[in-house]
Amino acid sequence: MSQEAHPSCRFYVLIDGVTQAVFTEVGGLQIETEVMDYAEGGNNGFVHRLPGRTRVGTVTLKRGVVGTNELFQWYRKIAAGTIDRRHLSVVQYDAAGAELIRWSFDQAYPIRWVGPQLQADGAAAAVETVELAHAGLISDGR
Repeated sequence: MSQEAHPSCRFYVLIDGVTQAVFTEVGGLQIETEVMDYAEGGNNGFVHRLPGRTRVGTVTLKRGVVGTNELFQWYRKIAAGTIDRRHLSVVQYDAAGAELIRWSFDQAYPIRWVGPQLQADGAAAAVETVELAHAGLISDGR
């Protein structure tokens, strides 16, 4: 198994198994475990540090605005009270196009959508952002 680092620029996002328009950025691939301090009676030399609750972060996706607005419509369904949970995967590839690793998120749904910042004199690409909550993160390394 190779221990070399791979560039982070080759990835795709799949929602319910369908590759979406190319995203320029994915953030929030994180899991965090709280630590609880427990002071044992009669032992003043140290404090036990025990693992507590584990939490997953929200996932943030950014992409250039495309000809459809399915991410916005998905968010609108949630805002209107219709929970539409989907399976989300982020797949990273190596330079030869082989899959390196896949992060999967169960029961994902949008909790925030941010539209592009538009400027009449700007030349930068218009970017939309969607933030998703989910029920858990699974990593499948190859």
